Amino acid sequence: MSLSADEKKFLAYWEANRLREKRLTTQLMYGLPMGILFAVPIIVNFLMGRFWYKRADAVGMSQFSPTVLVVAVLLIAVFIALINRRFRWEKLEQQYLEIQSREKTAKIED
Repeated sequence: MSLSADEKKFLAYWEANRLREKRLTTQLMYGLPMGILFAVPIIVNFLMGRFWYKRADAVGMSQFSPTVLVVAVLLIAVFIALINRRFRWEKLEQQYLEIQSREKTAKIED
């Protein structure tokens, strides 16, 4: 059983890009938009809370530190970005190894 054209394209792409996509900086750069999608609703929820529950807003603002909120949101964004891209890299690496294994098996059978 030979490989399809898509599988051959994927093998060529992944051989050329697998090490580049494994780097931390690349994963952070490409994953940060996803991390921000998770972090922005936290800020929005915090800011919108003052309109619907006045007492919680009064207590929250008396103990509030903007630095803690910013650091927490940044940490969440970076964590989600890295986890998302590492999971994607692992999935593509597994697919690459499976296709490579099938290719070797097909060569042995021929």
